[in-house]
Amino acid sequence: MTHIPGELPGKPTAASRTTLSHIMTANDTNLLGTVHGGVIMKLVDDAAGAVAGRHSGGPAVTASMDEMVFLAPVRVGDLVHVKAQCNWTGRSSMEIGVRVLAERWNESTPATQVGTAYLVFAAVDAEGKPRPVAPVLPETEQDERRYQEAQIRRTHRLARRQAIKALREERAAQGFDD
Repeated sequence: MTHIPGELPGKPTAASRTTLSHIMTANDTNLLGTVHGGVIMKLVDDAAGAVAGRHSGGPAVTASMDEMVFLAPVRVGDLVHVKAQCNWTGRSSMEIGVRVLAERWNESTPATQVGTAYLVFAAVDAEGKPRPVAPVLPETEQDERRYQEAQIRRTHRLARRQAIKALREERAAQGFDD
């Protein structure tokens, strides 16, 4: 990527990458005795928010959670690592990719991936209005793949939003009051 005059200078992926780690306790459990999905989602949002704030150099708010996939249950006593990075940037928005890993707190076995998520954050100013963000500069082949996949997710998100809007307008024109 080349720098365009008037545009903020780009930031490498590693500049805002972060890991949040937390031991799961009995307070985090659901009725099945495993960690509540909402607890994991909060950790995901916290880590993604830290990355968005770092990348944008200021406040950023969650605009959407594009996808949250739970791959395996998390148990009390698991040490959960939430790894997040900025995958893609637009004018004021950023896609943050998150991997959730878990390992037993008292064992030396490798952590296993238990979840993934993609969130979109918007950088905002003091009045809550969108503000520009620096382009993200992928550093590795993996970062470049994530950047390209994020563009696909964005295209699908925008197409879905437009299709829903068109359907609602069509139904309203037909007299439906949804």
